[in-house]
Amino acid sequence: MSALRGSLGPAARLVVCAVVPWGLCVWLGTSSAPVPAALPAVLILREDVFAAPRLALERMAGVVVGVLIAVAVLHWLPLSTASFLLVTVCGCAGMYLLGGAAGPNQQVLISALMIYATATPGYPLARLEESAVGVAVVALLGPLLWPPDPYRTARAGLDAYRTEVAARLGAIADRAAAGQPAPAGPEAARLWRRPQALAAALDGTLARLRLVPMKRADGARLAGLRPRLGLAARTALTLQFFTGELTDRARTADATIGPDPAVRALEPLLRATSRALDEALRGADCTAELTRARALDAAHRAAFPTRHDAVLRAGLHLTHEALADHLATAP
Repeated sequence: MSALRGSLGPAARLVVCAVVPWGLCVWLGTSSAPVPAALPAVLILREDVFAAPRLALERMAGVVVGVLIAVAVLHWLPLSTASFLLVTVCGCAGMYLLGGAAGPNQQVLISALMIYATATPGYPLARLEESAVGVAVVALLGPLLWPPDPYRTARAGLDAYRTEVAARLGAIADRAAAGQPAPAGPEAARLWRRPQALAAALDGTLARLRLVPMKRADGARLAGLRPRLGLAARTALTLQFFTGELTDRARTADATIGPDPAVRALEPLLRATSRALDEALRGADCTAELTRARALDAAHRAAFPTRHDAVLRAGLHLTHEALADHLATAP
């Protein structure tokens, strides 16, 4: 049922943003079938709805340039192979010149070819009018009609990462207690890269929300997640380093003299670090768990003082430093 409710909003938004400009263009008399007015809803609202204003402006710029290219060529040259090639070449050039982060602006070439293929008086102006109406409706109404909750989406991503990290550190602690290497695999590398992807997605959402005035409250809530995502990204690097060192140390010991006592003694330290990180990523005060983790780190350092043991603990020590910095800057 929740999945059905989640799909009804985007579907209703798409229908409204396609039907309204169609009806407006029919009422204005641009044509009896103003397809260009409905296309922006179909092509733009498939993406992030908060990016609709930017994508709508990019689409309109592409339409204008494409129409100008075709009109200029048709004005100076007759319909022929040479003029078709010129429209195609200029359309491709404009498509890349007006391209953005999402790739080439395909509307330049599409609009130029459509105007060239429909060499009817008044059609270029009608296409501009219909595209402008469709773009305006999508830019103004798209982000306001049944918008998704960006805070809930970002929070869900952070919570999913927090849960998986806690489970993974628990599994690593279990294996460390037996002197075994940390579990490895491609899923581990994907897990440690996820905070960077979440932070990049959050930054993009915050940038797009600047164009949606009614959603600035969501922007403030989203900005509150940024320190926790920064902590997740920073500790992902330190924990990835720790698991690599732990694996190398455990495998070396297992191949020579059996389970390494320094690795086995890491189990309580790792569990305390995991609890402190879990509380920090939840937004809670992790001072008590961090203090306990640091005490266990000091005890491990006293019991295993060699340089190789210090390298083994380095990832956890850097994680503690990241947690301390997070606490110092928390509101």
